[in-house]
Amino acid sequence: MSTFRKKPRSRQRTALHHQADGLQPARPRTGQLPLGQEHRAHAGQGGKPVPAGSFGQLPLVLNTWPFRNATVAAWKTLAAGGSALDAVETGCATCEQQQCDGSVGFGGSPDESGETTLDAMIMDGTTMNVGAVGDLRRIKNAIGVARKVLEHTTHTLLAGEAATKFAESMGFINEDLSTNVSQALHSDWRARNCQPNYWKNVIPDSSKYCGPYKPPTVLKRDGITYEDTAQSYGHDTIGMVVIHKTGNIAAGTSTNGIKFKIPGRIGDSPIPGSGAYADDMVGAAAATGDGDILMRFVPSYQAVEYMRRGENPTTACEKVISRIQKYFPKFFGAVICANMTGSYGAACNKLSTFTQFPFMVYNPLKSAPTEEKVDCI
Repeated sequence: MSTFRKKPRSRQRTALHHQADGLQPARPRTGQLPLGQEHRAHAGQGGKPVPAGSFGQLPLVLNTWPFRNATVAAWKTLAAGGSALDAVETGCATCEQQQCDGSVGFGGSPDESGETTLDAMIMDGTTMNVGAVGDLRRIKNAIGVARKVLEHTTHTLLAGEAATKFAESMGFINEDLSTNVSQALHSDWRARNCQPNYWKNVIPDSSKYCGPYKPPTVLKRDGITYEDTAQSYGHDTIGMVVIHKTGNIAAGTSTNGIKFKIPGRIGDSPIPGSGAYADDMVGAAAATGDGDILMRFVPSYQAVEYMRRGENPTTACEKVISRIQKYFPKFFGAVICANMTGSYGAACNKLSTFTQFPFMVYNPLKSAPTEEKVDCI
């Protein structure tokens, strides 16, 4: 179990930025902190700031994409007395079990060989400890294995076949992650001459043929441009941030990666600071999108650091997106952010096929988990 530490309460709290979507602030419940301070919200009408009279409340469950059942599962865990870590694990595990959007859990995103592999991580913002797994094979509950890495090892990340052996030693069942759906996806991809794929500068021409591929004697130096990936490669990792009513913060991710990836590929999701990051003294963030680009900028860590400097969550998220845009203007990605007060925000990179980013929120101001949307920048 994680140890609790007392946070200084004299720290200046930043203004609350979050999606309102017309929600009227709820009246304080018995024993609930009174509403205070003003926050601004980016309502759906063009993202224009509008006044709202309530202050961020705890506990908070915030997750990427409209994965409502995951939000509910995390909230119920908190209501039953579970910790922030418990809530993140339960929420992400729900998506793994329900195969959220085909991009989380078993039976989705087969690699070039037709196998589904999983990445996941969980971070304790109280102790700064992390457990993660990458390229996990034949184990359905990736976030559960990540939690075991956190609790039963001094390591941070285990990968591949060795991660599977570790999972088996922890009592997880070794089973095939393929389904009829994933097998059909792979067969169709092979029939399309393995298009799209993630190779470059190889023989045979990877834009026309399947492999195996070999590097040519002399590589071409034509300068490869980065293309809009949202249409062909987009995927929907679940990233979750939970702030307990005591102020303890946890964050986590789970995904089966991108379709038709080169076997062995690990994206941003299990990398601390890339897929997610949490610090009780500041807040937490989680990212989703093209992991091969995102992990080069450790966006979740960067967002938390922006909040540490006093930026509100929305601005912190937007600054992260803007930073990546300078190098990869057509990257596919989004970030969710929350500070220690329960204030939250989100941002995404605008593409022709991706103009708004939906995410889920649940806190005491809401009678049910709420899907909110932010206009991409």
